Amino acid sequence: MNLPYLSNPMNPNRRSVRVVSVGGVEVGGDHPIRIQSMTNTDTMDTEGTVNQIERLVAAGCEIVRVTAPSIRDAENLAVIKSALKRRGVSVPLVADIHFTPNAALIAADHVEKIRINPGNFADKKKFEVREYSDAEYAEEIERVGDRFRPLVQRCKQNGVAMRIGTNHGSLSDRIMNRYGDSPLGMVESALEFLDICESEDYRDLIFSMKASNTHVAIQAYRLLAARLEERDPGQPSYPFHLGVTEAGDGEDGRIKSAIGIGSLLHDGVGDTIRVSLTEDPVYEVPVAEEIVRASTKEFESRPQGVDSAIGFSLPFPADPYTHVRRSSQGTLLDGLGIGGEEPVRVEMQYPALTDAASASSQIHEWVSSLRGISELECESILLELREEADFAAFPDLAKAFSDAGLAVPVSARSTASLLLSQAGWPEGAARCVVDVDPADGVEVLKDLVLKAQASQTPLEWCLGGEAGELASQLDRVLQASGDSPPFGFSLGRQPSAHSVRLLVALLKERGLEGARLVLRQGRPVEAIDAAIDLGASLCDGFGDMVSLDGAVDSLAALDLSYRILQASRLRTTRTEYISCPSCGRTLFDLEQTTARIKEATADLVGVKIAVMGCIVNGPGEMADADFGYVGSGPGVVTLYIGKQVVARNIPEDEATDRLTELIRENGY
Repeated sequence: MNLPYLSNPMNPNRRSVRVVSVGGVEVGGDHPIRIQSMTNTDTMDTEGTVNQIERLVAAGCEIVRVTAPSIRDAENLAVIKSALKRRGVSVPLVADIHFTPNAALIAADHVEKIRINPGNFADKKKFEVREYSDAEYAEEIERVGDRFRPLVQRCKQNGVAMRIGTNHGSLSDRIMNRYGDSPLGMVESALEFLDICESEDYRDLIFSMKASNTHVAIQAYRLLAARLEERDPGQPSYPFHLGVTEAGDGEDGRIKSAIGIGSLLHDGVGDTIRVSLTEDPVYEVPVAEEIVRASTKEFESRPQGVDSAIGFSLPFPADPYTHVRRSSQGTLLDGLGIGGEEPVRVEMQYPALTDAASASSQIHEWVSSLRGISELECESILLELREEADFAAFPDLAKAFSDAGLAVPVSARSTASLLLSQAGWPEGAARCVVDVDPADGVEVLKDLVLKAQASQTPLEWCLGGEAGELASQLDRVLQASGDSPPFGFSLGRQPSAHSVRLLVALLKERGLEGARLVLRQGRPVEAIDAAIDLGASLCDGFGDMVSLDGAVDSLAALDLSYRILQASRLRTTRTEYISCPSCGRTLFDLEQTTARIKEATADLVGVKIAVMGCIVNGPGEMADADFGYVGSGPGVVTLYIGKQVVARNIPEDEATDRLTELIRENGY
């Protein structure tokens, strides 16, 4: 499959884009990924807004967005700029515009960048269903152009940049009726506005494709990059502003943002980012910095002037614009279904081996800690055998887990040389994970296959070494396996999403499309790193099991596994909250309200609840949530089921109880 958005899916370079200057902060080109945030103060509260901007800049924020919901707010941006200048705070400001083109024209005289939302700049969302003829559709676009063109001309005249920021939750009825609530609809919405800009020879543009659904966000950004490349092949394109909107708060908000943003940065797509948390916006900045660090470390480690291509011309082994989980053959591992239609399984790697007698109490303590969250289940255990003495201890250690109350498959992991030594074999192992060294020859691997067959132990081949060695290593393993299909395949201790793609592509080329795949994190890692490394592959559709190191904190590792799976939209084990980060439009204390709703609904596993500060994305995001709580006026709230209003103008102090009653009445 041709991927015009990506130079090499197995080892990409950063996407080639033009430089757009935002008040002297250069976005795109070879410049660093820029960190942004947005104030959540009332824009008319000059002192409060200036104080928050100053704190954001001190934290490392390079561009700050401020909402301008009215002409008065847009005019006050000049006052805010003057106050910042008096304090010696120099940072580009972005005016956030929804529904108010007149405010945008005023703001363009005072700020360095305007953000407009194509879904509501010239339209209002009514969820109307109608058929548009081509002529009627063209008339609608002409009407939009008449409203948008004056802003384009003003921005061009003033040297002000613009972000065309499409939101999944606020697509216009016109777009929805023709393209649906889809990544394609998001892209088409943005391109309509791009056509108007380019007709005025205005190109100081940055694009965003935000959604609360990580799959939708990733697919929309990829599709937009591809469409832009097709419009102007081989030329630097427009920069992208990355974000997952309404990500929520706490660990879930960070994990969801890391997956949605980090997966794209990992592919070299993205030039500036904003992490949207339902928290003080200052807390967004260090999270954004961590995401940039973790997702671009491969680019940073490449020597200057060295071609990043690894010599493979294999195509992307999936459809990058639609999430479909890779098909694999189902099997049983000591009664645990893996692959096929089974969910992605969760395995914990036990930290270290000692003799069974001294390890028994440690295993009981370790197992007890895993029960800290009742909804989460460790479904498999992997023990690493590092010395010959470990093999004799394995059966008793495996039994110790069952005695501690964790009756799950226990597998062994070791090197080919140790498995073929005089140590014996890990008797009773559910499977044996073989760390294949690039130097292991076919005859050695054949001996290992024979030994596994004699004990009827399934083998998982864990391939190590550099990406350039992967094909030859896989061929040796397959030659050694003969007619004995392995349990599955995995990569070394810290594989990137690009290496996983390469392995999947090689398996497909060799006729092993149904081979099971284990995604492994082989050492304790930070949550952001794990979310990007695992989440990127899961969102590509790859993986039948995730296997994390439980050495430092087993419960934290187990919890992280399930959070990553939920943010990747593959397994739901807790209530999911879609909550916006708040801004000057918000009509209540969003952070406190979200905390209150979470406390009242945390036991509703699998329910999606949206908590939205205003109507900008509220009604649209309801379509991705089961229930919604949306600020509709000062002190009042509207409640939704899906995108349908069920109660209007509920007093805020009653709204949480009414929401929980509504959820219970509907069978949860």
